Amino acid sequence: MVSQKEILNKAEDVADEILRHTKHVLPFIARFCLVSTFVEDGFRMWFQWGEQRDYMSSSWHFGSFFGSCFVIINLLGQLVPSTLILIQKYTKVAVGILFGVVILQTIAYNIIWDLRFFLRNVAVCGGLCLILAEDHDRADNQTRKKTVFAGMPSVGGNKPKSYFQLAGRVLLATMFATLTNVVSVSTSWTPVAAAMLMGGSALMVLVVIGFKTKLSALVLVAWLSALNLYVNDWWSKAANSYVRDFMKYDFFQTMSVVGGLLLVVSLGPGGVSLDEHKKRW
Repeated sequence: MVSQKEILNKAEDVADEILRHTKHVLPFIARFCLVSTFVEDGFRMWFQWGEQRDYMSSSWHFGSFFGSCFVIINLLGQLVPSTLILIQKYTKVAVGILFGVVILQTIAYNIIWDLRFFLRNVAVCGGLCLILAEDHDRADNQTRKKTVFAGMPSVGGNKPKSYFQLAGRVLLATMFATLTNVVSVSTSWTPVAAAMLMGGSALMVLVVIGFKTKLSALVLVAWLSALNLYVNDWWSKAANSYVRDFMKYDFFQTMSVVGGLLLVVSLGPGGVSLDEHKKRW
């Protein structure tokens, strides 16, 4: 009989083979997925300009002028930084602006009092941390190429990158705290649904602690993508339905978490992980 260890080793070999064939496009796909929620929300501001302006005006008694300013800030503050992240220009500034937009929306829409939406935003922030980790990794590689000893490994590793990777992995995990209600509503808590949720949560724990990280994150990408397509089928709802907007919002936020997991696959767990400590043992 094939042992559990052999099955795990074969699964890791398959994951490594997938990474070898996708290593040139995977980082871009990851960034594209990660910023998708900001791009979608930016276009929402454009197409729902009047509704968003009036909502802010009535909710906060700002008046139409400040309501319009809020829409403009959210529109440009999401589309421009998302574009910069995709082309890898001024990444730190772009990520800082998106962090600011997340905080602004959390306050403006009273998301801080809705635990589910708040945790979704926290998970998206985890993805932004991984963007910073990727930026540090790219800068580190460029620095090493310019040195005389370009072929020598760096001493001590890239600590900022490792810390951003750890923060990103931990914050991404908050996404799974919001799935219990989603699964229960969509599947009536069948044994299969419960087992899937437990399995996904277990894989997320492995990603957080950095054990079998790339394989666990890759399986989670497939699992979360399938669940997202099944649960958040916003395209099947009427165009003027408020349910469509909520499901669309959830869909693209989940896409951002998938993008964060793809960055984990691309970058690895980093220095603060069990996988890294195993190498030293």
